[in-house]
Amino acid sequence: MTRPGDSQPRRAAGRRAGDSGTRAAILDAARACFADRGYDGATIRAIAADAGVDPALVHHFYGTKERLFAAAMRLPVVPSEILTAALATPGPGQSAGLGDQLIRAALRAWDDDEVRATFVGLLRSALTSEQAAAMMRQFISEAILGPVARAAMAAAPDTDPADPHDAEYRAAIVASQMVGLLVTRYLLALGPVAAASGEDLAATVGPTLQRYLVGPIRPAGQDQPAPGGPPPGSPPAPAGQPGGGHPGGGRRGAG
Repeated sequence: MTRPGDSQPRRAAGRRAGDSGTRAAILDAARACFADRGYDGATIRAIAADAGVDPALVHHFYGTKERLFAAAMRLPVVPSEILTAALATPGPGQSAGLGDQLIRAALRAWDDDEVRATFVGLLRSALTSEQAAAMMRQFISEAILGPVARAAMAAAPDTDPADPHDAEYRAAIVASQMVGLLVTRYLLALGPVAAASGEDLAATVGPTLQRYLVGPIRPAGQDQPAPGGPPPGSPPAPAGQPGGGHPGGGRRGAG
């Protein structure tokens, strides 16, 4: 990332000179702001004000709020960038399955010791602190579920473009599967899953993610049919047939 020149904005009184001091002040302010306001509530402008710098300088150093969050939380990767690459249109000779691409990208990231240690630490914090959980929910919703939902919207023939909740539901179900795999393989180290190769897991879990992303699923909130009854939204059966109307209304009493 390009370092600012000598013409960078004036810093607040008492601020250490040099890029390293400015970066440290921004990161300290970002950690406090994310902790106090959550990911959604924290803004570049508020973080810059707390750090005593111009918002343009924060953008210059970190670009986006997600990249700033990644730096503040010491994430070694930017999740949306990994997901965007994983969910991109496959090139010649590559598998066209989005589920396969997604699980392979996740396993490559998690198999890195630094990445795994950081995310496992954040997951443990989220499981024990409601404040940490709220911050992680908001971050995951924007930085991780967002790209996955957009991929589902673009690729799923059964996704209603006018109903973004369908894509969001698909993305959240994918996330539940991925977090479960993360916990089982790396946190609990459950024998068969921990010992499985990445190829085996991609072959096993990839098709499930593929169905979640682009296959037919039951939308969230859809009513279940009554036992033995027609599916919701089906036209009424003609009178005289099972489930149909009766001129007398309902079943006749026993004679």
